[in-house]
This record gives sequence, C-alpha cells and structure tokens, in this order.
Amino acid sequence: MTTHMPVAGGFVRLAGYWVDDALGFMAGWNFFFFEALAIPFEITAMTFVSSFWSERVTDPGPTAAICAGCIIVYGLLNMVAVKVYGESEFWLSSGKIILLLMLFSFTFITMVGGNPKGDAYGFRYWSNPGAFAEYLSQGDLGRSQGFLACLYTAAFTIVGPEYISMAAAETKHPSVYVKEAYKTVYYRLCFFFVVGALAVSVVVPYDNPTLRDLWFGTGTGNGSAAGSPYVLAMSILGINVLPHIVNALILTSIFSAGNTYCFCACRVLHGLALEGRAPQILARTTKSGTPIYAFGVVLCFACLSFLQVSSGTATVLSWMTSLITGGGQINYIVMAVTFLRYHKACNVQGIDRKTRPYYGCLQPYSTWLAIGMQIFICLSLGYTSFRPWDVGSFFASYTMQMLMPVLFIAWKLYHKTRMVAAAGVDLVWERPFIDAYEAAETEIPTGFWAEMASLIGFRKDKQSSLEALTPSGT
Repeated sequence: MTTHMPVAGGFVRLAGYWVDDALGFMAGWNFFFFEALAIPFEITAMTFVSSFWSERVTDPGPTAAICAGCIIVYGLLNMVAVKVYGESEFWLSSGKIILLLMLFSFTFITMVGGNPKGDAYGFRYWSNPGAFAEYLSQGDLGRSQGFLACLYTAAFTIVGPEYISMAAAETKHPSVYVKEAYKTVYYRLCFFFVVGALAVSVVVPYDNPTLRDLWFGTGTGNGSAAGSPYVLAMSILGINVLPHIVNALILTSIFSAGNTYCFCACRVLHGLALEGRAPQILARTTKSGTPIYAFGVVLCFACLSFLQVSSGTATVLSWMTSLITGGGQINYIVMAVTFLRYHKACNVQGIDRKTRPYYGCLQPYSTWLAIGMQIFICLSLGYTSFRPWDVGSFFASYTMQMLMPVLFIAWKLYHKTRMVAAAGVDLVWERPFIDAYEAAETEIPTGFWAEMASLIGFRKDKQSSLEALTPSGT
C-alpha cells in the first residue's frame, strides 16, 4: 500500500481515507500513545542497564536524577539542537548495528572455546537445562506458558515497518526506495531478531539465578543487576573489560531510542492537531518549526519514568512493556484491516495488484492469519493477571485494547462516519502527483548496497554521473 500511495501520515492516513475516518482517528491516537509510552520505558531501561556499574543507581535519589537528566537532554535535543537530530541518529543507529555484529561474533567465538576458560560450551544450554523454560506451571503446560511469555516479549520488540510507512512521503523515488526498504525488513527480522534470540539462548541458561532475578525482579538488586544477558554471559566466562564496553554501547542505544520516540511522538501529535483530531493549540510551532506545545505533552509522558523511584525498575518495565505491546499489536491490526480494504478495492475496481510497485504473495490469506495472531496476542496478553487477580497487571495489559475501541466508537458516533465502500476507495488519490514528482527527480535510483558503499567512500560521486546524463547538469 505504501509503495503505491506514499502519502504523509503513512498507514494512519491510509486507514482514515480508505476504510473509515474513525479508524484513522483511532490509529493516530494509538500510534501516539505507542510512541509516547516508549519514552518512559527507555528511560527506565537506562536505569536498569546503568545498575551494572553500581546497585546504588536504583536508589530513589540516583534514579530520579537519571530520569530528570534524560528528560532535560531530550528536551534540549528536540527543541534547541533539532538540526543535528538526523545526523546524530544516523551515527547512533550505526553504532547499534556494530554492537549487534559484535555480540553475534562474541557468541560464535566463545561457544567454540574462544574464552578465558577455554570452555567450548556450544549448544550445551539447549539440553541442560533445556530449550523451553517452565513458567507458572509444571510440565508441558508450564513450557507452553513459557513460550507464550516469550511470544509476548517478541511482539513487543518487533517494530519497524510502521516507521517506513510514516517516512515514505519524504523519500526520493518512493516507488523504488520504499519497496527496497520493505524488502530489507525480511532480512532484518531474520538476521537481527531471530539470530539475536538464538544467540541469547546459547550464551546463558534460562535458569541462571541472576537472569531469573532480572526477569522476576526479586532477590538481590531487586531485578536490576547486570542489565543484559550478553553482559551476564561475559561475566560468567571471566571476561573483564568487554562487559563494560558492551554495557556502555547498550546504554547509548537505549538513549538513542528514547530520543527517537520523543521526536516521533511529538510529530504524530502535531499531525493529529493539524487534521483536527487533537486540540488546535498543539498545532502551534516555534519559528524554527518545532511543535512546542505538542512536545510539552510528550515530556509529560516521559515523566512517567519517575514511577520507578517507588515501584522499582523491573515493575515499571513490566507495566510499560504490556502497554506498548498492546498498542503495537493494534498498529498492525489497523495495517492489516486497511490492506484487506485495499485488496478488495483492487478486485472490485479491476486493478491488477501485480502492476503496482510492490506485490505481496499469499494475499489476502496471510493477512487474515496475521490478524488472527495479533488478536490472540491482544486478548491473551494479560491472562496471568487472572491467577491470582492483579488489578495493576490487568490494566497494564489491557488498557490499550479497551481504550482504542472507545475512541473509535466515540468518533464514529459523534461525526457519523461510514466505512468506505470497496468501489468508492480512491486508489488514484495522490498518485498522479507522486508520478510527476518521480519523473522530475533527476537523481538516479540506487540499490541498498550501493548506498552502503557510498557511506564509506567506495562509490563514484553522483553529481558527475548526472552531468553525463543531463545536458544542463541540473
């Protein structure tokens, strides 16, 4: 959908224009809450990881200082130094990739015996204690519940496609570059996420006392000791300096993520105000174009990180993870529902999707499967809060799932919106302007690896190539 119609607002605007304006309203606010709640999560995670150097970091005073410091720095970067935001995020993101490659290399080298102990542990932990941990119950039921716990965590971490959608309208040659960006999603999911999960299962056993303390938030350190399984594994193997380097890189990655969420949440809220879906005061900007009031609201969400001062980092991380997971799944449900309307509109209007810039296979069946899995996660996310009953856990797990339908129904009833019929879905919309823009763009589209080569200086200057192709050199 995005390669065919790369409009400003991404999947949020497509949902409102192709399905129902009420769905667009709900999707916009859900995406805002998803972004805004991720900010206190990242700040809390910074405290969690910082405790590797000193357990005193989790004391009320230092914890409050970290929260205040992060909020102030985020405010300065987004209000004063916004011009350097893109450049800083580029280098910080590059650091994340280097960190991941370093950790994958560490896993392989140490598992074959390249560690101070000379222990070639290989896949030892897959058989002892095993690949599947028991959780809440014993036996097969416990292992199934352990798998579900991992599934919910995975659902929390899998993000990315929605950001491509939101940035598509500002991309040169969107029919080419956006398509290539979406294709890399498969490789990123398979390589970074799947290999990362496998690596963690290799380097440390799930029954490690410190790891259990991290997850459940009980025992020494209140669940905030060595912040990362990789760092824990390095400590177990007797590696002294590398844990500090890795922990520092993880800390910068967390800071970068929080800064990105601040920027995105502010722009989403500003966009909602411009479309009349949020108070108009939030549409006001400074002379430099920064949405000052919208950013003030975003910083209020960041202040939720102070909850860890009294409740502990592990507890607050659990709350935020549940809220964000619910919002993330709703994002994907909105995308899937919008695609089903787009798919049906193409069939009804006699449009062959194979003529579009990107064509997805196994449709619409894979979309229905995705909706089923996402609904299952949304409904079962907080099942543990029922045994025994836990009010806090229940609302953390189901607040987003309860709030979003209320917003959808309220907007629909108040504005009397109707679902767009398949025959009435405007599949032309802004496409003529997009085609004209791409035709006028003189820069030749390049592939992913060519762009990567240009970043490190192994590519011929673009301007000289263009001058050879265009008489005027413009």
